[in-house]
This record gives sequence, structure tokens and C-alpha cells, in this order.
Amino acid sequence: MPLVTIAREDAIAIVTLNRPEAMNALSAALRAELADAMVALEADADVRVIILTGAGEKAFTAGLDLKELGADTRNLGDANASEARRNPVKAIEIATKPVIGAINGVAITGGFELALACDVLIASTQARFADTHARVGIMPGWGLSQKLSRLIGIYRARELSFTGNFLDAQTACDWGLVNRVVAPEELLPCALKMARDMAGVDPAMLRQYKALINQGFERDFGAGMALEAQFSTAANQQVSAQEVEARRRAVMERGRTQGR
Repeated sequence: MPLVTIAREDAIAIVTLNRPEAMNALSAALRAELADAMVALEADADVRVIILTGAGEKAFTAGLDLKELGADTRNLGDANASEARRNPVKAIEIATKPVIGAINGVAITGGFELALACDVLIASTQARFADTHARVGIMPGWGLSQKLSRLIGIYRARELSFTGNFLDAQTACDWGLVNRVVAPEELLPCALKMARDMAGVDPAMLRQYKALINQGFERDFGAGMALEAQFSTAANQQVSAQEVEARRRAVMERGRTQGR
């Protein structure tokens, strides 16, 4: 049985972590399959948006496979590996296309970090997040210690990381960590609806806009503004008046259709 499965819905690929009996723990084999899947989807021009989720309702992923780590602590080196087949965050970052995380259950420690690698998060009411690095005695190496405080504030991030307590889906939404919370049966339909909306945008524009937002987020505000000016000047000079008018009309028509 594959540890990562791929299903297609037109221009949307649904990638599922498929170890439900082990809470979709990120074994070395699963991480390698995830990287291979993301490389293939990045190369597939017919795929415009990717949805990442976990099999079953219990877990998105419980993070690194602790049984595997206990058998061979050399696997701890994978925590800061730059190679995508070992580091699942790097695997997700391969995608220049939008990645929607459909968080179906718990996202713990390395699983929390994997969720934070996605561009948008939709959570089931059964989703919960926890950073148990301190309790397990392992330092984070996939970005959680820096990303989390930037997303929810340093005081809340310290609370989660220092206690190892779970954060429920609704509180995660209230804190700005996830975009929305839906019933378990609505999780994939909601993710697909959002993905279809994204897939309706020119893919080249999506790639450029994702790069602009992500690269700007890594800088301070002034540097981010300078980056936007650089992107804007280079890209907008290539746009014709006819293209702007055609797209303006398409936006207006879409607005009328959605308002019905």
C-alpha cells in the first residue's frame, strides 16, 4: 500500500498521507514518497492547486515516527535536513503552486510544522495542533520555532511550545492560524471549492504572487515593500491594456455570477 496517495479532480491534486494505523507518522519512507509526489505534481502542468491531507479522521500527521527514532537516533539528523526526501517541509516548498492544508485531525510537532508549510489551512472541528518538541526533548528543525510566533504572536507561541498543550481548531482559527473550521464531512468539499477558485486564476500569476508573498514574509516590512516594488515593476510592464480589459470583464462577470 502506498504511504502517499494522489487523487485528481480536474486541475486539483489531492495528496493524502496514508498511514492511518500509525496516525500518519512521518516515517523515512513516507517522507521520501511525499517528496516524490510533490516533485511529480510540480512538473505536471495540468495541476494548478494541491490539497494536502491525512488518511482517516484521527490525524493529519503525528509528526516524526518516534518508534523509528527510538530504534535509530541517527534519524534525528533528518530534523534539519535540506533534502526534500528527508525533510517534508522542504518537500511542500517544492511547489510553486498553491498548497491547501486540509487538517483532518491532530497535527503534532513535526506534523504541526508540515501544516505550517502549506499556503492556506482549513481545519476540521476534530483538528488539534500541538508542539511537543520540548516534552520529547528534541529541538525543532523544520521552522516551527520561528514561523509560529510570526503567525500567532510570540506570547501565544511560547505558551504552546513551553506547555506542549493542544490547541483546538476553533481557537486556532480565532488566533489566525487557520483560515476556517468546518465539520469533518465538509473538510474536503470546502478545500476543493477553494482550490477550484484558485485554479481559475492564471497559473503563472499564481506562481509569481505566491513567490512575492512568501519571499516578502521572510523580510522586514521595508524590505518586503521594496521587493513588491521590484516584482510589480518587472511584471506589470509585460501586461497589455487588452489583457487588463479582458480580465477586468472576467472579474466583473464572476462577481455577478457569485452574487446570484
